[in-house]
Amino acid sequence: MNVESFFPENIKAALKNDPPGAWMSDLPDGCIRLSSGYPDPALVPAEELKVAVAGLLDEEQDLPLHYIGSPRIVRLKQQIQKRLEDRGIRVLEEQLLITSGACQGIDLIARILLDDKAVVAVESPTYMEALEIFQNYTKQIISIPIDENGLQTYLLKEMLDERKRKGLTLPRFLYTIPTFQNPTGTTMTTERRKHLLELSIEFDFLILEDDAYGELAFDENPVPIKSFDTLGRVLHVGSLSKVVAPGMRIGWIAGESEFIKALEWFKKDLDHPFAQSTMAVYLENTDFEKRIDLLKNVYRAKCTALIHSLEQFLPESVSWYVPDGGYFVWVRIPGMDTSQLLSQALAEGVSYVPGKYFFLDEKDGTEFLRLSFSYANEEEIIEGTRRLGQLIASFFHEMS
Repeated sequence: MNVESFFPENIKAALKNDPPGAWMSDLPDGCIRLSSGYPDPALVPAEELKVAVAGLLDEEQDLPLHYIGSPRIVRLKQQIQKRLEDRGIRVLEEQLLITSGACQGIDLIARILLDDKAVVAVESPTYMEALEIFQNYTKQIISIPIDENGLQTYLLKEMLDERKRKGLTLPRFLYTIPTFQNPTGTTMTTERRKHLLELSIEFDFLILEDDAYGELAFDENPVPIKSFDTLGRVLHVGSLSKVVAPGMRIGWIAGESEFIKALEWFKKDLDHPFAQSTMAVYLENTDFEKRIDLLKNVYRAKCTALIHSLEQFLPESVSWYVPDGGYFVWVRIPGMDTSQLLSQALAEGVSYVPGKYFFLDEKDGTEFLRLSFSYANEEEIIEGTRRLGQLIASFFHEMS
């Protein structure tokens, strides 16, 4: 039997892409994981979630385990509405959809908005799993460079003007991670956020705002683009993965009700009622502002440890952005292919993600790598950076 013959053409095209997660290396035992964009294991509230599960089942018995789930699912939506309102985003119940993590939200948006004729604009570099998702729906993806202040909106305008002048298709939407971007850790300025909104009106495209790290500022949280949105141009995707636990798979999309209705049409009942009910109980029992303060303090200290280690152990020609929050530091090593260095780094017991995976054209990412300070402890961060610094120094020594 020829299995491939049963696939439609769009699926055949998608299956020619690299498989999901191809960027994840097999890590040796004891490896210092500067590659993992995961929460600090000590900050995942396992005991609190255990208490929430027990309390939920004691109170409601089998109810949360059915298809429809607990009434607390409605409460979860209200809790998320409140958190969004605290950040300047006011949405009605019909303007909010709970999803199984942010990635399901991104995929659903791509599903209702994209076909093989649609154009998507992305930042360069950008989140690799978003690229994987978009490439399943269209090959027409264009990228706009970022700098230390986020997406270069003036370059976006130049691109849009040129495409309009040439009669080329304009983007259906632009995907951005404006706050503590993955992979670079950069944050888009308020001026550029407002400029981006103006461009979306002028050139009639939507903005997919991925705000996965938006609450993890070391100082004040930047204002989301959605908070400036008066015309419904922004589909705002958020998640509790970075601030509670990724395995709970709790995310959301905030947007105009007609978009939410279409998203619900295709999402159907692909929910996790038990996880949503549990999360609602956890949030009821948690001083979440206190928790966010704890996360900020821990990640600020870890980031400081990483930056100091980079300054101490890496050659002067190596450069990086210093983030104001989030999980990541983006490093440039001129003249090096970071993909080729990775096997040596793993042999030395330290991991990172090569920069090529964050670009449409992998050659653009040859000299870059992403380090995460979220998962490893401070001692591991320092030691891992020392090992990496030795490898990079030996590379430059061989080049000289």
